Amino acid sequence: MAQTIKFTIDGVECTAKKGQYIVDAATENHIYIPTLCNIPGVKPRGSCRICSVRVNGRMMTACTTPVSEGMEIENKDPDIEDIRKAIIELMFTEGNHFCPSCEKSGNCELQALAYRYQMLAPRFKFMFPKRRLEATHPKLIKDHNRCILCKRCIRAIKDEEGHSLFAFARRGHNVEIIIDTKYSKNMTDEQAREAADICPVGAILVKERAYTDPIGKRKYDKQPIGSDIENL
Repeated sequence: MAQTIKFTIDGVECTAKKGQYIVDAATENHIYIPTLCNIPGVKPRGSCRICSVRVNGRMMTACTTPVSEGMEIENKDPDIEDIRKAIIELMFTEGNHFCPSCEKSGNCELQALAYRYQMLAPRFKFMFPKRRLEATHPKLIKDHNRCILCKRCIRAIKDEEGHSLFAFARRGHNVEIIIDTKYSKNMTDEQAREAADICPVGAILVKERAYTDPIGKRKYDKQPIGSDIENL
């Protein structure tokens, strides 16, 4: 049987199984820690850094840090919340996110976090990069303008032999996540839907399946992101 330990988040005593990651332990204790790259059940990578918390005085990612006995975690400190807001603003200014015309508006986690953190005019200048639209694959469209390089698709979408259907290409500020041409030819409808659903933004789209959810019935039209955890 897994050992139960005690720790605190913002002074509130919590319990968890030893070895659980902070973000999962927080969820079980009805405390929301924002994430964009994390996928429950898949090994974390700490790509987006939005889940950063202060652990015993040090900044660490909640998705990759296991809880331990007596750990003191700060989650809602104003400085931490401002760091998260700054990361969200950077993601909007670094890419080309035109929410009103995006197929995933209302179902987009990045957009929902921007609302949660009341992002209006970002503190950073918009870069307006020139990025391509990858539409040569049988079932999917990859819009590089919206991609935030979270690695969700790379880590989660694989074929029966364990080959990833997505991969990094190019380097530095030109890096992008592409769809493997060889494996995309054999991609099933189920894999295509799973890839689109696992993407936190509108960077992966299933062909001929746009705007299926009417305004008012999209996920974050109903309740703000994180409220399902906080109201458990």
